[in-house]
Amino acid sequence: MLDNLIMYSSAILAVVVIVYMLIKKMDIKIALFLMGIVLLLISLVMGKDIVFQDFQSTGSALLDPLQVIVEQFKATLSSAGLIILILGGYTAYMSSIGANDLTVQVLTKPINKVKSVYFLVPLTFLLGNVLSLVIPSASTLAILLLATLYPVLKQAGMSTLSIGAVIATSATIVPTPLGSDNVAIAEELAKYPMFNDMTVTQYVFSYHALVSIPTILFIALVHYFWQKRMDKKMTAAESEEQVELKDIEKVEGSKLYKTVYSILPVFPIIILLVSFIVEMTTSATIAVNVEIAVLISFILAIVCELIRHRKAKEVFGSTEKFFTGMGNMLPVVALLVAASVFVAGLQSIGLIDTLQETMQSTHGEGNGFILPLILVAVTALIVLLSGSGIALFFAMVPLVVPLAEAAGISPIAISVPMGMAGNLFRAVSPVAAVILIVAGTLKLNPIHIIKRTSVPMISGVIFMFVLSMILFL
Repeated sequence: MLDNLIMYSSAILAVVVIVYMLIKKMDIKIALFLMGIVLLLISLVMGKDIVFQDFQSTGSALLDPLQVIVEQFKATLSSAGLIILILGGYTAYMSSIGANDLTVQVLTKPINKVKSVYFLVPLTFLLGNVLSLVIPSASTLAILLLATLYPVLKQAGMSTLSIGAVIATSATIVPTPLGSDNVAIAEELAKYPMFNDMTVTQYVFSYHALVSIPTILFIALVHYFWQKRMDKKMTAAESEEQVELKDIEKVEGSKLYKTVYSILPVFPIIILLVSFIVEMTTSATIAVNVEIAVLISFILAIVCELIRHRKAKEVFGSTEKFFTGMGNMLPVVALLVAASVFVAGLQSIGLIDTLQETMQSTHGEGNGFILPLILVAVTALIVLLSGSGIALFFAMVPLVVPLAEAAGISPIAISVPMGMAGNLFRAVSPVAAVILIVAGTLKLNPIHIIKRTSVPMISGVIFMFVLSMILFL
């Protein structure tokens, strides 16, 4: 009885602290580390062992929680962490050689030729999702789209609120093997026999894309009708100011240069997609992973730079941006480690076993959708209050398979809707960075933008959840 009281009270207090820091926009990594250490110490005081794969005690109860952190860093840096670092390096290098800007310029150019205002709404939304393959940060992508598309869309007759809503929702759930959330969940699933060393490419194209692509198309359709309806009902309070945005500098060069460099940022995805198709349709056994695809693309980019500049010293010197970019992604890796340490604490005090037993008691009663629904609801609450759900998703990654097995459902029925819910609900939070950036740039009230984004995003979450349950439950 006393053990249960300590377990529940310490777990609730730890979660409250984490949620509070999320809402206050404090550094969540330190909170996860500290709460994880506290929970691990509590488990030792309760006479329980630390639950961590292949854990070997240091011989000191005070040092064992720190040993968990060390071991988790080693495990993460040799798997998902390495992929995230390499992806960060490649994205930084693409920015340094101007390839990302060129991709944006090439893809946004056809917008000028579209005359129908409301046809531009779904088209811009879909274009933004494609560009999020190159620029995964919702805030950075919004800044670029505001600079490149706002003048064009305004000249075409689109309202500023519609422009803001579409741009704020552009980075959503595009299926990409380069996303850190997809990398993390694929690495976790691959540890279990039922998924037989699954790669992130297989996870994205075999599962994620089945839900994300129809959902993106559905949201684009809802955007069309909702922005049209809201424009007709626009009130005086939503009146718009004329905003002049500074044009970004156009990248000049030959047609060959523009073609090659606009492809470079998405070349790893092209390699992975081709490899996946070949593997599925032939007897070929050569599987290209994300790391190799990125390194091939990086080498190709260096060759292109050598041909373009013919100055080996400068070109090789600029490759330092790749390694600097890797360093910039360390906070993401640290977040993944911190979340895992926190989960280890919850497991060690016995909370996870208790949750599994509770779900097993309802196993087979036709309530398989309850667990995914609860997790999506919790994700929605956290994202609406904090503007971000990535910490919660990373914290849940190690629990996906155990909880799914206890509930008698496929882990995919949890990972897909939960991961997508966080990305979709971000554009409904008035404190999300992307909403504040768009509102500030366009001199709009964030609440007025939320009115424009809420229906498309919430409709998308409902559609996504139902489709996930149909396909994976």
